[in-house]
Amino acid sequence: MTRAFLTPDDVHDLVAEQFGADRRLTALDRLTGGSKKGVYRLRLDDATSVILYLWATAENYWPPSPAVEDDPFTDASGADLFAAGHAALTAAGVRVPRLLTLDRDGRHLGAALALVEDAGATTLEALMERDPAAAALPLATLGDALRRMHTTSGPAYGRVADVARGVVARTRRAEDVVMDRALAHLDAGAARDPRLGRARDRIAAHVRHLRDAVAPRRRYGLVHGELGPDHVLVTPSGEPVLIDFEGLTYFDVEWEHAWLRMRFEDAYPALRPVDLDPCRLELYRYAQVLSLIEGPLRIADTDFPDRRWMLDLAEWNIAKALAVI
Repeated sequence: MTRAFLTPDDVHDLVAEQFGADRRLTALDRLTGGSKKGVYRLRLDDATSVILYLWATAENYWPPSPAVEDDPFTDASGADLFAAGHAALTAAGVRVPRLLTLDRDGRHLGAALALVEDAGATTLEALMERDPAAAALPLATLGDALRRMHTTSGPAYGRVADVARGVVARTRRAEDVVMDRALAHLDAGAARDPRLGRARDRIAAHVRHLRDAVAPRRRYGLVHGELGPDHVLVTPSGEPVLIDFEGLTYFDVEWEHAWLRMRFEDAYPALRPVDLDPCRLELYRYAQVLSLIEGPLRIADTDFPDRRWMLDLAEWNIAKALAVI
């Protein structure tokens, strides 16, 4: 598809309406890393800046995901999910960018958008690499926030927007959803990579074995869904700020911790996690490995600009998936 990104002229009226006709845009920077929505920094003539999120078709590189019944994590993007996630995290006492305006109807730019506080350009990931000592306090503060999230209970699993509307009526166990999700990712990945195709039956048997070890439980906490140190900004005062939370969901907290353990690596213990079910954690960890094969291979078939990075990510996880069977 032909992708047309924002230009300064596109946001002129938005800036005038939100900040006054006497305010002037001095720079518009499209930030890297976004693959489902556009993320732009708007710099104004009083040396302040704000962040613009734009949920436009041209900003979304992802083709549709494999469909799995009751899966709350598939294709989590959009202004409604952003608004629900922002409200739920704020209510749980978790620091997120302050919301300045939300346009669900595409009144300004022909697509849903949000203007939010600019919490800075420093990610926790970059700070951990550059200055581990300086990252210690934000890590500890993030751990406190995660415990508040993971002890905020929901009546059922599902996206916070659906749970808030009372439209979630699920009878399947969460671990069955994860198993089906993993098997769907396996099938889609096997169609793209012959090594997975040859190992498909053994991998599927391993997934089912992990699922069989999980005992029943119906206790769901608030989880981000894919929280890595790149999804945490650190303000100049050292405050961690969560971003990219459209996938916020009530689910098993082991799903979150499988991801956190992978992404934070040696720094993970600093988050001081809640008590976890090791069998559930292992099933979810392996399911995420399969997801990190299928998803990158799928987006690599598009015009996503960093195709090599996605292929390398898939290759890394293919090796992990095959190592245990």
